[in-house]
Amino acid sequence: MNDVLWRPSTARIEASRMDAFRRRVNLRFNLQLNDYAALHRWSIEHRAAFWQTLAEYFHVRWHTPASQVLEEGPQMPDARWFSGATLNYAEHLLYRRDDRPALVAIREDGQRETFTHAQLAAHVAGFQRALQALGIEPGDRVAAVMPNSWQTLVALLACASIGAVWSSSSPDFGVHGIIDRFGQIEPKLLIACAGYHYAGKRIDQVDKINQVASQLPGLEHLLIVPYTHDEARSEAFTAAQVSLWDDFYQPTGEPQFTPLPFDHPLYILYSSGTTGVPKCIVHRAGGVLLQHLKEHGLHNDLKADDVLFYYTTCGWMMWNWLVSGLAVGATLVLYDGSPFHPGPERLLDLIDGEAISAFGTSAKYLAALEQAGLHPASSHRLDSLRLILSTGSPLSPHSYDYVYRKIKPDLCLASMSGGTDIVSCFVLGNPLLPVRRGEIQCKGLGMAVDVWDEHGQTLTGEKGELVCTRHFPSMPLGFWGDADGSRYQAAYFSQFAGVWAQGDYAEQNADGGLVIHGRSDAVLNPGGVRIGTAEIYRQVEKVEEVLESVAIGQQWRDDVRVVLFVRLRDGVQLDDALRQHIRQVIRQYTTPRHVPAVIAQVTDIPRTLSGKLVELAIRNVVHGLPVKNTDALANPEALAQFRDRAELRDQA
Repeated sequence: MNDVLWRPSTARIEASRMDAFRRRVNLRFNLQLNDYAALHRWSIEHRAAFWQTLAEYFHVRWHTPASQVLEEGPQMPDARWFSGATLNYAEHLLYRRDDRPALVAIREDGQRETFTHAQLAAHVAGFQRALQALGIEPGDRVAAVMPNSWQTLVALLACASIGAVWSSSSPDFGVHGIIDRFGQIEPKLLIACAGYHYAGKRIDQVDKINQVASQLPGLEHLLIVPYTHDEARSEAFTAAQVSLWDDFYQPTGEPQFTPLPFDHPLYILYSSGTTGVPKCIVHRAGGVLLQHLKEHGLHNDLKADDVLFYYTTCGWMMWNWLVSGLAVGATLVLYDGSPFHPGPERLLDLIDGEAISAFGTSAKYLAALEQAGLHPASSHRLDSLRLILSTGSPLSPHSYDYVYRKIKPDLCLASMSGGTDIVSCFVLGNPLLPVRRGEIQCKGLGMAVDVWDEHGQTLTGEKGELVCTRHFPSMPLGFWGDADGSRYQAAYFSQFAGVWAQGDYAEQNADGGLVIHGRSDAVLNPGGVRIGTAEIYRQVEKVEEVLESVAIGQQWRDDVRVVLFVRLRDGVQLDDALRQHIRQVIRQYTTPRHVPAVIAQVTDIPRTLSGKLVELAIRNVVHGLPVKNTDALANPEALAQFRDRAELRDQA
């Protein structure tokens, strides 16, 4: 697990922003912080000084400076950051006015549009004026059912510029999934695409949008973006005023930036909603800005000449994170469509075509490239590529090998883990450190991350709960509609009083690296031994016949037994020989406790709309319990395969 696969050169380290920041801290505070570990310790022990220095390093534009950087109560969550300060998030993403591309928007059907920084600012200015003409004010909610397009980005920035609160979902959400989210926050304006492309198909959205608009209380305006539906008109079955995108504004002038408090709500994101109605997580503008400047500028070492891509939809927090790349001057590449249409090399073609230097994706995508037999180092130039970012699920050691053997040996592979809850990362990459097989490189600056046992004691080299023991500025303001904060407290601070528990099962190593073993609530407990599901998946990925798998714990004879469901390659059937092979591989690299008691074949595995396995929903189905919110699933029909299975009744 600890094999070093890549080391940054001395020249690369010295040219990095992270090392420049370390030198800045040493100079300003007369310190001798000689490595990242020392810098991280300082950032935790002196959080006010750290975040203030970070703001200065990235030239945060305060309209009113803070009277105090950090005021803390006795325990989390009880802190105020940058009291009295005002700023505007959008102003930092629109600080440039030159002719370098700010963003390139590419659709699956091949349409490509480029906007310079000056052009982007003009579009935001026009949209901003149109919002104000509608009476949109600070604190009003604006919701969007939109693809990853330039229009979506313009709308977000215009909302942020005047203090409207943004919230978005992907057009592949069902009607109930959208209503479950936006119905809680009661937007005044809804922006929606009339159609979109995916996997070679044009999908019409008009009926869905009419249904959604008719069920949103307080909706005053509906803005239709024709997108792939050129014949879309402004007629809609809603009492709201309806406009078409091209008639809504003129892209001229300069945007104005309303000074807003550090804690002003920037946007609302949502929990997955697989165990009930999604939680509406409210994020503060100042905290998001500082975290994203730190992560893009220091941990990813992005500069003004970089090109940043992340494959994401507008219903996943990685879209919000991607957008903030503008704050460090990077060019964004937005892609809307299937990552595998017309072939699995589609996104790899973008790297060469757009000179992408930082390529972001999911662990599942990298595994799919390997399963498809692609050898990008032979088929593509990849000259520009220096950083691959991965999140969404734990990245297996096998995928680390694939990246360095088959994609490019000289790049930083930065696996990350954080969440919608903080719209950022607890653990992530680092330009100063080596990449070790199967490990996330480091804890984020300013993030007091630890791994605890059930008694709150630190674990090293053992698995436990991922916690954060000190305040950080991108902690959410709370949940929308949670007036007394009780739901917020229960979500993150009930396991350890006054300490943020993320719900991840993790392990930290002596070298500073970390491994995520899956969600804590999906941990298996056969014979009372805690097993992270990711530990099993890492081994099953070595079995060539298996495309993907999901493991659950089934209550069985006063204990818990491990059940593994596998989706196999076309034409492969699960027989006793293959079952035995899978068990041997798992036993060889883990322990007998990890070996499934039952292995069963399925043709599909249910996922959330952002692509994550829904182990808890499968476990509920197996035990005959209801799944509360199937609208949160991309493929809810797959759950039927896990219901009333004979092998789960009959096998010992």
